[in-house]
Amino acid sequence: MTLKKIHDDQPKEFKFSSENFKKAEEILKRYPKENKKSAVMPFLYLAQKQNSNWIPLAAMKYIANFLSMPYISVYEVATFYTMYNLAPVGKHFVQVCTTTPCLIRGADKIVRLCKEKISPNENELSKEGSCSWMEVECLGACVNAPMIQINDNYYEDLDEKSTKEILESLINDKPLKPGSFRGRKNTAPEKKQIVNGEKHA
Repeated sequence: MTLKKIHDDQPKEFKFSSENFKKAEEILKRYPKENKKSAVMPFLYLAQKQNSNWIPLAAMKYIANFLSMPYISVYEVATFYTMYNLAPVGKHFVQVCTTTPCLIRGADKIVRLCKEKISPNENELSKEGSCSWMEVECLGACVNAPMIQINDNYYEDLDEKSTKEILESLINDKPLKPGSFRGRKNTAPEKKQIVNGEKHA
């Protein structure tokens, strides 16, 4: 099932849950009342989290009313940033970084595995409907390349074996723990070597 077909079925209404309404009120406190439209980005993020990781048009209109700003202004922000999904994605949404550092270290192999394990095309749901994937620009973890982002989590220092294990865990709805798959902590060197009697990273 393609995401484009699902995207045609837009919900007629949207409003924040009681929990997210409270979060929205807390967010507004960060901005001067006369500049409350500055909260549009965190509001869009709230809407996306509430609505199965995508933002329907009804949510943009709701946010526009909430922040007393033109609907088109909310739409412009939502369509500008790639972190906002404007069509449904899988429960496990895989973003594959294919910018130069990741590509040099094997991101093309990760893309191939996504095509094999999830779906042949980007932005297309897997057969069981739980996963989708897409290529993206730099995700800011170049030193731990290649890497992917799954929903809010980073999976780093990947190779074909670890990527296959991760994708299979998503399909089985038992996601593996995020982080480095070579045992690194943050961006620390993997080991230290002795060169001319001195330790070097």
